[in-house]
Amino acid sequence: MSRHPKPNALIWLLLSAAIIGFDQWTKVWVLSSLPEYTAIPVIEGFWNWYRTYNTGAAFSFLANAGGWQVWFFTALAVGISGLLGFWLSRTARGDWRQALPYSLVIGGALGNVIDRLIHGHVIDFIQWHWRDYYWPAFNLADSAIVAGAIGIALFGVLDGRKKAA
Repeated sequence: MSRHPKPNALIWLLLSAAIIGFDQWTKVWVLSSLPEYTAIPVIEGFWNWYRTYNTGAAFSFLANAGGWQVWFFTALAVGISGLLGFWLSRTARGDWRQALPYSLVIGGALGNVIDRLIHGHVIDFIQWHWRDYYWPAFNLADSAIVAGAIGIALFGVLDGRKKAA
């Protein structure tokens, strides 16, 4: 098997670009249409639009660290995206089980990088809750990252089992 499959999966970066575009478009909408820190019910008792900001990472990790975390998470996201892009170059174009999750993570990570570089924080606006239990607000980029990470783990386990059998 060749180390560099022809054609490789770099075409999947178009999906990453679409995720970035859609993520940024939703955030422009949020900034122009939603008031800050005000719940607007979409599905009563479960889902609100809620414009808020995150200077940290998942679940506001390091949100109050003084500012250095913006650059740390930017560098981390760019580094991980670069690594995943490299792996895409070594993945066969038709291997969607690897290419799709990598592309989702790249698009989501870079969507949030754009926020950090432009605004100094990530714009979050989707809030799920059940009664008085609230999940931390998130955005479409976060959703793409989570879906991609689940895909990487799930397909990695399934492919590992297939190879072991």
